[in-house]
Amino acid sequence: MSPSQLRIFPSKQPLKHYASCEMASLEPPDIHHVTAAIGWLELGNPTEAGEEIARISAQNLEHPDVLEARWQICAASKSWDAALEVAEALVRKAPERDSAWLHRAYAVRRATQGGLEKAWNALHPAQEKFPGSALIPYNLACYAAQLGRLEEAWEWLHKAMEAAKDVNTIKQMALADEDLKQLFQRIKEL
Repeated sequence: MSPSQLRIFPSKQPLKHYASCEMASLEPPDIHHVTAAIGWLELGNPTEAGEEIARISAQNLEHPDVLEARWQICAASKSWDAALEVAEALVRKAPERDSAWLHRAYAVRRATQGGLEKAWNALHPAQEKFPGSALIPYNLACYAAQLGRLEEAWEWLHKAMEAAKDVNTIKQMALADEDLKQLFQRIKEL
């Protein structure tokens, strides 16, 4: 899955969705900087988004909505070590957000000292914490497939479909995901 897919992946909504969770606790001008950063990200300009985040007051740099935007900026810039650092802070500050766990695993996979097995280990505990999430088992399916554990990947993909209650959405996503390429024929048969 690419960073651009992940940008909307956790909820299938624009990045603004994240800001609705706790944005009320941010006051102007910080709320405006986060909103502007999200806008720049949606326009494909992580540099300008970073400029907006740099204007956030020091006391709000670890606000969950700011961390979400910071992670998206790092991901768009492919700065995976920095993205991991931000995701770790997000998991600490907002462990109730499945996006925090997904972001951390995504960054772990790509970070300098990371990899697939570490990404799997980072995300696996979240499957119990978020039993209704389709995205966590979906990503576990991707990791399992890339680790060569195809039957396990197939099982996780089915869990994702069950959680999504929409087989076609997960099926289409899976058929576009190179991580699941080894399962394409089986997925097509669904």
